[in-house]
Amino acid sequence: MKLSRLATAYVLILLPLCALGQGVRDHRLGTVKGKFQATQIGVDAARYIGTSYIASEDSALMRYVTLVVQNDIDFYADFKLVQLDTFYLRTYEIKEVDLLGWKALGADYVVKLETEFPGPNMRIYWRIFFANNQTQVARGTLEYSRQYWRELAHDIANEVVYNLTGERGIFRTKIAYMKKVGKAKEVFVSDFDGANESQVTKTGSICISPVFSPDGKTIYFTSFRDGDPQLYSVAVESGQVKKITSFPGIAAAPAVSPDGMKIACVLSKDGNSEIYVIDLNGRVIKRLTNHIAIESSPTWSPDGRMLAFSSDRTGAPQIYLMDSDGLGVRRLTYEGKYNDSPIWSQRGDRITFVSRTKLGLFNLVSIDTSGADYRELTEVGQNENPHFSPDGKHVVFASARLSEGDIYTMDLSGEGEKRITHSGNCSNPTWGPIP
Repeated sequence: MKLSRLATAYVLILLPLCALGQGVRDHRLGTVKGKFQATQIGVDAARYIGTSYIASEDSALMRYVTLVVQNDIDFYADFKLVQLDTFYLRTYEIKEVDLLGWKALGADYVVKLETEFPGPNMRIYWRIFFANNQTQVARGTLEYSRQYWRELAHDIANEVVYNLTGERGIFRTKIAYMKKVGKAKEVFVSDFDGANESQVTKTGSICISPVFSPDGKTIYFTSFRDGDPQLYSVAVESGQVKKITSFPGIAAAPAVSPDGMKIACVLSKDGNSEIYVIDLNGRVIKRLTNHIAIESSPTWSPDGRMLAFSSDRTGAPQIYLMDSDGLGVRRLTYEGKYNDSPIWSQRGDRITFVSRTKLGLFNLVSIDTSGADYRELTEVGQNENPHFSPDGKHVVFASARLSEGDIYTMDLSGEGEKRITHSGNCSNPTWGPIP
């Protein structure tokens, strides 16, 4: 059963965004000498406001919801969670910090949560206050079945993002990746923070390079199930696998177009590895490259008008751009002697890729689509397979820094790294769309 059917009341905005006007946005993102300054946000512990006795399990749920909201706020690139000094609170027997107290701790905004438990459900009234003048800027109500307390918490955090930035939050998104199961590698899916992991495929073979469809219902991937690597799709809900291509040679590195109607991929059916565009049934629409070099790793621009890809036509892999019809090919990267696996940000302004350092390590690098503003995002371990979050503010990637391979996330500046898997056998992550 879908969660939306269990929500008896969903996001009642009593102070609409239009009433907040530009004033809130003027407050939220400051700069100090041209440097980005994250909005400081405090999150009060969820407080019970009912009159009847509640069980210890319900008290635990309130703590869990508070923790997830705090973790989401702390994760988000534009925000920074203001931490409470618990030692100070215990010493002076302070049970609740008021808005002036939060302001003294450095908070720009404060999120307050009040909880009731009607029947089998959990209802939370959320409010956002501007700490500087103690005014309420937004409020609403969410009510879900108790078993969906995590989704409830994520949606509260999504409302905070929307009301303070005007953008949709990413806290209900999914991440897909490959995980070893015996000698096979199968497709797994989890929440963006690593929770609720589930196995999607059971092919018994090596699967690589997953990518979501724009609606998030399908994952396309490469598998060796029938011998040579070919493209397959799997329905996320049912796990039903469908073979897409049956070309001689390899079919790999699928990249679904923004409209969801076609796939850019690498085929070697004519002898060399070239980039083609095929339809969802595996029929060739157009061959985009025709070069003696090895072309690989296509990625679409958000508007579908261009692709970035990797080519070793100058001797070692570099990142190139071309129009979606294969014309207008131009080299993007000149810094770094080995650059591969590009991914285009959903904001359209940056491309992140893997670059080999002088020490032989693989780091993640981000560059403007003009070729300027080269930024190294990672510094330790072997890092690969970057993919942007749907808001373009975060990156998911695989790294062998603490294991044979796990999945990590970070913001676009390379800060806020978080390890979301701990099994040591994960690779090839991709970030799904906002549902």
